[in-house]
Amino acid sequence: TNDLYGAIIHTGRESFTVHAEKPVAHVVDRLILNEICYDECLDAGASVKKGIGVSSAMLDKFSKKSIIVGADGAVSTVAKHFGFPPIEKYVLTFKAEYRTMEDSENVELFFDNNVTPGFFGWIIPKGDGTVEVGVGVDSKRGNSKHAFDSFVRTKYVAEQINGKEPRNQAASIIPVMLRKKFVDEEKKVLLVGDAAGQVKASTGGGIVLGGNAAIMVGNAVYEHISHGKQLVEYEKAWRQKFGRDIAMHSMVRNFYSRSSLRSLAFAMKTAKKLGFESLLSKYGDMDSPSLIIKRVFLRKRN
Repeated sequence: TNDLYGAIIHTGRESFTVHAEKPVAHVVDRLILNEICYDECLDAGASVKKGIGVSSAMLDKFSKKSIIVGADGAVSTVAKHFGFPPIEKYVLTFKAEYRTMEDSENVELFFDNNVTPGFFGWIIPKGDGTVEVGVGVDSKRGNSKHAFDSFVRTKYVAEQINGKEPRNQAASIIPVMLRKKFVDEEKKVLLVGDAAGQVKASTGGGIVLGGNAAIMVGNAVYEHISHGKQLVEYEKAWRQKFGRDIAMHSMVRNFYSRSSLRSLAFAMKTAKKLGFESLLSKYGDMDSPSLIIKRVFLRKRN
């Protein structure tokens, strides 16, 4: 990982900087993470078959005698096949890497609904003289590639990449709402990660939420097989632990996705007055916004 100790938030001509005592973000190489998880599966005795697409016939065959865990991403074949409630809100992203030869400890976020409707743009240093430049847009409000082309032409971003050629371009889809149900007790099917919509709607991040869900799924399956406990206990436990923060992330995204640049700048100034900057600097945890809110009001009371 590459730890980032600062954040610069751009809202039009206004910029706000936060410096933290501990990382506010971690840049994780997802390919390496996948390889580590794959090796751990093998070490634990799992049988892994690679390069095989999941078909309806295969799912029907397994469902007769197995517990199925769908960890197959935002557009989940497992969820669709077994009739889970659909996810109706998505963000489309497009990103590329640029070799700038300059390292930074700041992640930069750009909020402008004229360029990235419903989400934001970003510049994230990767720690090796390379930066990731990307955008996200509400799937019902824009095209991520068109937004990306507009974003890299803006004066500030164009100066940062300085005419360098893009590398490793990629598009993706991110769910930004929790599926209304992600366990079917009767069919013995559980969904986890993006397939369940376990993603922070405010940022699109899901490693912490999905990773915790994976642990809970493993425990639920073990308890079901060993002691006959219901599989739905996994969903209850996850919602109890993360439901409040999921709701707050959705509120944050709903605000910035509908606001003008002037409104966003005013909100940032107000947040600084309330002490969010110092709290983020001290605690540096954006996975749990409810904790930061709690500390604001506890401090005011004291």
